[in-house]
Amino acid sequence: MRLRQSQDERYAFIAEWYDTNASLFRRYELLYYPKDGSVEMYDMKNRCRFLNRIKYEDLQFKDLFVGNKITIFSRHLNLVDYGDQYTSRMLGSRKERTLALLKPDVALKLGDVIDMIIRAGFTITKAKMTKVSRAEAIDFYADHQAKPYYNELLEFMTSGPVVAMEILGDDAISRWKNLLGPANSSVARTDAPNSVRACFGTDGIRNVAHGPDSFSSAARELELFFPSSGGRGPANTAKYTHCTCCVIKPHAVKEGLTGKIIKAILDGGFDISALQMFYMDRANAEEFYSIYKGVVAEYAEMVVELCSGPCVALEIRQVDPEKVFRDFCGPSDPEIARFLRPGTLRAIFGKNKIQNAVHCTDLPEDGLLEVQYFFNILDN
Repeated sequence: MRLRQSQDERYAFIAEWYDTNASLFRRYELLYYPKDGSVEMYDMKNRCRFLNRIKYEDLQFKDLFVGNKITIFSRHLNLVDYGDQYTSRMLGSRKERTLALLKPDVALKLGDVIDMIIRAGFTITKAKMTKVSRAEAIDFYADHQAKPYYNELLEFMTSGPVVAMEILGDDAISRWKNLLGPANSSVARTDAPNSVRACFGTDGIRNVAHGPDSFSSAARELELFFPSSGGRGPANTAKYTHCTCCVIKPHAVKEGLTGKIIKAILDGGFDISALQMFYMDRANAEEFYSIYKGVVAEYAEMVVELCSGPCVALEIRQVDPEKVFRDFCGPSDPEIARFLRPGTLRAIFGKNKIQNAVHCTDLPEDGLLEVQYFFNILDN
């Protein structure tokens, strides 16, 4: 083990990067110094320094946990392990993953509930809108078979789309149960008035969301929706008709704006018929943005932004033909949007032309192609 070069507090991780040219994974030791937000990297195979210590503002301390995907200078790294016992002890002990399953009754409150989850300090690491079949519901609620409401619960859970999310945080299993509140929404309004169910639930079955109550059930339930084998799990809900594509960009996801943007879209009268979180690699981002290559000066920077972290793809259905989603997003430059169209998504949530909160389909005929790229090609 190398001697520390300074007495600065630092955290060590083992990071993997997939080298597409050589078709192999390369391993690095990644060091992070919270004092100034700087990073340093060592190539583990060749035993040499790969990146000199440098301040890197795009990486946040909260992003550093095993299992996360981070981007450093356009290089996508998977954090596969802690690099030393100190880091493992300090950062690894309380981090848990659990399932947040938003039920069919969440509907138009989807953005509000996601925003509550983010504001409570959870990180959403996976998300997918799906439809639960009766067989899947029976499997999922095997423990409830003897309950008098069992059949009604199965009917309800298969009545419309659900949104499954893997959420991560310190003591996530118990904290998510606390945020949910008592199973009966009426009881929740009395006993836990600020809970999810108190705010948005109806009764003991139509109670907005579900959370596992133990480490083993969290692992089992996550496996049903997000198989660790890399399989795709339950199918997405994309309809591929009367649709256009919206992508909540990585910077907006990182800034905790996902729920607020979804709420704004639903409040604007649009229907979200499919939703999924994706981690784009550079090749995917270049392919998705290929129509802008040689046309838009910012093409290269747009690609870097799209693969800088998780993004959330949405299939938007324009129920009201008078409402055009592209107009709702506003001009691509948020500064211009704030001046000309102050109520648009980019005016409210965008920072600059690259980090302008959302991508939306520019040409009507490309809507279906862009939706298919995410929900048909990438999801497979």
